[in-house]
Amino acid sequence: MGDREKIGKIVLDYSRYRGEDLYCDGEVEDELLQIVKERSALEYAEVIEQRGSWPILYHLSPLRENIVDWIPMDKSTRVLEVGSGCGAITGALARKAGSVTCVELSKKRSLINAYRHSECDNVRIHVGNFKDIEPDLPGDFDYICLIGVFEYGQSYIGGKTPYQDFLRILMPHLAPGGRIVIAIENKYGLKYFAGCREDHLGTWFSGIENYADGGGVRTFSKRGLERIFESCGVKESHFYYPYPDYKFMTALYSDSYQPGRGELSNNLRNFDRDRMLLFDEKNAFDGIVEDGLFPVFANSFLAVIGKGFDKRYVKYSNDRAPEYAIRTEIGGPSDKYVSVRKFPMNQEAAEHIRAMEAACRKLQERYQGGKLEINRCKLVEDAEQPYIEFEFVRGTPLSELMDRCLEEEDSEGFQRLFKEYLERIGYNSECPVADYDPIFSNILVDGDRWILIDYEWTFGRQVDTRELAFRAVYCYLLEDEKRNKLNLDSILSELNMNEEEAEEFRKQERNFQNYVSGDHMVLALVREAIGNKVYGLRDYMEKYRKAQSLRRIQIYEDRGNGYREEESRMVPGACEDEKTAQLELTVDKDVKMIRIDPAFHSCAVRIEELTFNGEDIPLDKKHLLLNGRIAKPSTIIFPTDDPIISILLDKLPRTGEDRLLIRMEIEFLPLNIAQELCDSVKKLL
Repeated sequence: MGDREKIGKIVLDYSRYRGEDLYCDGEVEDELLQIVKERSALEYAEVIEQRGSWPILYHLSPLRENIVDWIPMDKSTRVLEVGSGCGAITGALARKAGSVTCVELSKKRSLINAYRHSECDNVRIHVGNFKDIEPDLPGDFDYICLIGVFEYGQSYIGGKTPYQDFLRILMPHLAPGGRIVIAIENKYGLKYFAGCREDHLGTWFSGIENYADGGGVRTFSKRGLERIFESCGVKESHFYYPYPDYKFMTALYSDSYQPGRGELSNNLRNFDRDRMLLFDEKNAFDGIVEDGLFPVFANSFLAVIGKGFDKRYVKYSNDRAPEYAIRTEIGGPSDKYVSVRKFPMNQEAAEHIRAMEAACRKLQERYQGGKLEINRCKLVEDAEQPYIEFEFVRGTPLSELMDRCLEEEDSEGFQRLFKEYLERIGYNSECPVADYDPIFSNILVDGDRWILIDYEWTFGRQVDTRELAFRAVYCYLLEDEKRNKLNLDSILSELNMNEEEAEEFRKQERNFQNYVSGDHMVLALVREAIGNKVYGLRDYMEKYRKAQSLRRIQIYEDRGNGYREEESRMVPGACEDEKTAQLELTVDKDVKMIRIDPAFHSCAVRIEELTFNGEDIPLDKKHLLLNGRIAKPSTIIFPTDDPIISILLDKLPRTGEDRLLIRMEIEFLPLNIAQELCDSVKKLL
């Protein structure tokens, strides 16, 4: 193998590669390599939807790029990407920066990266161990990116202080004013308390328990990272908070722009494996936000060593059809100047951005003389891409005011706000222009001022005010289960709307969402396609309780007068585990038959041991009465919720001090399955 390989315009440098990939995800990497060789990037979304695979989603989704897309770079910027993997963010860096130098341990992953970005002439990939490659790297990088890499410092660097040593090795490679960018999970992220497994080890609560069981990966708290930085002599660092996490970030918060109550509602992120749901993360986040603790419990960090950025908040709306994919930024150098800007994520979305200026003008004309203000904006035709800039306005979201009414059980207050909303948005309703998205969270209230801050979906036609209002309520209820206490009948009455009309408006909302997403499958649907489960604690406990109640064993004794329910008894402790049960009974000499009900559910029972006074009892109709069928010599299928095993003691030798022992394995079956199994068995006892 030579020291160089060129794939398209990308050069791979193997001069420090030792000839073996020490890190590999197995066959999925072969699958990824085949995909990037045969498919264009435009086809990745289709592949992700078809395969329903977490590794395919993780490595190929363009949403992975969000974590670095917002960082300011230009064609003079030099970037070092350590641990570039399969190139999830390499393409974004290549589009933004002048040059990208990648370091990656795995040759196969480097090939995947090279094939998927083969048209990039500003990317060079060094394959091999970072410690071997590092001495040859220059010292003029503007950015060094460690995206999902810092936690592997022990593997990369080794030694007693691998994370500190990692940074000490990297820092001399920065140009003056350069930055190190680290994206990493928070060991105390709320999702881990709520029942998500630790991302790397796949175990519950490992980070929270301070990795007591060991393992080669470490994530950190905010303070833990700060201590590492301080020990390395870092003079300046800043923290940003990707939400829901850094892998598929939809929003980025900062210390100067924290989330508001109700914003953190997108918390089901179990793409990689099943999870528990021990509590409602949205409700927990609301309390955390109110108490100013979000930086402690954010699921991920993006830590910047060096100067911070003047961007305080970033929101991505790019899980959509390409022509509507945009990025929203709130920024400014000080509290005296704050701007809100929306950018297209591609050339197709540029017209969508431009349309917002015309929408502003038309809406202002419609509502002139009314009591709904339209947030002012201006279009900037930048050399690289157009963007729209809005005035930053302050106020309380109408949704928050409505929430307070619900919490205080102030139905009259809620109705007053809703009537005021109807009056304000319904002004001049005959005008052939309407914002289709005046939901409650898009309206800020400041005293008597109501300001519509987002009118992205403005149409040049009349829209029934009732439809807009119903849609606002519909979205409001979907955002938070606690809002279900709202009396929807009173809303329908206020709108003079019957249930048939409401259902028609719900249908129109579904059509609108399909319009926004186009042929694209949104991330929530991809998660469902992957198929990892969410197990709610309450549901699990109820299922466990029910299973335990169904798994109880009941004993009846016939002393010559038949079985009597009032004389039966439960046998506590008979079930040794979820499947195995054992009974050892002393049988009085006047008992003619003994009946054992092994469960309260249709099931299969495998008799492991059945003896009377130490002698085996044959499984035949001479000795047993069953309401099931023997499927194998020792297995009985019961197609009933009242399975019965009756033992005819008169057919057995008695001693006067008789002992019965039964050991069995019980497996619950759905009733229809149990019946089908029985139908296939010929012999009925």
